Amino acid sequence: MKRALIVMIILWMKFHAFSQDAIYSQFYNAPNYLNPALNGQFAGDLRVNFIHRSQWTTLSGPLNYSSFSVDYNVPKFGGGFGLLATRSSEGTTYLKRNTLSGIYSYSVEWDYAVLSFGVQAGLGNLKFDYNKAVFYDQLDDRGPIDVATKANLPSQNNRFYFDSGAGVNLVFYNAMIGASLQHINKPNESFSGAKSLLDMRINSHASYRFNLDYYDELDGPALIPSVVYYRQYGMNSVSAGVQFKTRKVNLGAWYRGEGKQRDAFVFSISLDIFNRADSYDKVRVGVSHDATASKLKYGETGGSTEGAVTWETTFPNSDGNERYNYGKRCYDFY
Repeated sequence: MKRALIVMIILWMKFHAFSQDAIYSQFYNAPNYLNPALNGQFAGDLRVNFIHRSQWTTLSGPLNYSSFSVDYNVPKFGGGFGLLATRSSEGTTYLKRNTLSGIYSYSVEWDYAVLSFGVQAGLGNLKFDYNKAVFYDQLDDRGPIDVATKANLPSQNNRFYFDSGAGVNLVFYNAMIGASLQHINKPNESFSGAKSLLDMRINSHASYRFNLDYYDELDGPALIPSVVYYRQYGMNSVSAGVQFKTRKVNLGAWYRGEGKQRDAFVFSISLDIFNRADSYDKVRVGVSHDATASKLKYGETGGSTEGAVTWETTFPNSDGNERYNYGKRCYDFY
């Protein structure tokens, strides 16, 4: 009964207190989701990325989030083209949101700096299963009862809407800073015909690379502290931590808080399986786990777990060398 009440509270917040977009602990392994300006910012020609988050795994109402992206470098256009698809399923009623967006990014380079811009536009869909919902008049002191609700249900449970976003990112020597806006047009998600606007999500992020090997600044070991800030519906979330990065392994430890409330401690590992020195391909596998630190105790939620896979390839006779300069790129920080 306690778990059922927690799930009901989550659903109540979803419809009455508004909801935030998914926040990935492995933001560095979901670059196009974090900022459309990071589209096309990698060493190869083609990149495919997938990340999945299973949140509060011991609750009876599943909270699952996924993001899939494909981006392609086009040096002659000074940028890249990409596609981003997201999917979420929340609670025992399986409230589902799906989006599909196209991304275009453009970069301006100097000897030791890269300034990138990205724009994003696409279609979103929100769907809700009323048959799996439990309303107030379907509860008694013992829990849910098998009776029909007398609640006035909306006439539809499926809504499509246009969505848009934009971002900017600057890499300068050993520092990187970026920001993006999502849901710029504030699409209406209402099922009833009244207005229920999806609020803009504001992202900002910053990283700095401390090289530990003076003679190998690009591929040698490094410490990379980062901070990521999210704001939506007046709610703030900040993730701060550090990665130890080598050519093959990234180890990370993070703290995330929402306003004055603690949220989670996060531990992550990413493995780069192939090395471009002897292969056209690069495969990265990342895993992280959130240990809940909020009022919802870890024993009640089971924490959250993420898995990410990225594949990059460079085509034979590629003109990718046109992308390189003497400075660092965003992937040098992740």
